[in-house]
Amino acid sequence: MGAFTEQQEELVNSSWEAFKGNLSQNSVTFFKLVLEKEPGAKDLFSFLANGVDPNNPKMAAHAEKLFGTVRDAAVQLKTKGEVVAEAKLGSVHIEKKVTDPQFAVIKEALLKTIKEAVGDKWNQELNDAWEQAYNAMAAAIKKAMA
Repeated sequence: MGAFTEQQEELVNSSWEAFKGNLSQNSVTFFKLVLEKEPGAKDLFSFLANGVDPNNPKMAAHAEKLFGTVRDAAVQLKTKGEVVAEAKLGSVHIEKKVTDPQFAVIKEALLKTIKEAVGDKWNQELNDAWEQAYNAMAAAIKKAMA
């Protein structure tokens, strides 16, 4: 895949705003999708101990942080051509014993959540921009885990 374009960055940024516009509902959607595919993920997130609770501010805060990190990855891809993850992010993923298949589950849930958040503005270009940003972020985290 070629360089991350200004248009891709704009697609991610504008859909990030749509995601944040209904953060509570989008957080519920995201974590429900994650738990449907990977019920064991409940153990990775302390705030999911009692399931998906739309009134849990920690759940919404974590979703906002995750999606924001992917949005930041898009910015890094556009400006630097690569994504670098902080060592601490790698450490947290090592501590939680996050696996490659779990990264794939998160990506699938992220894309489906963005699709729902933007509604009829969803298209393949938007999907590809988020996917490319997520893949770069996940690769950077995995590198930080090594």
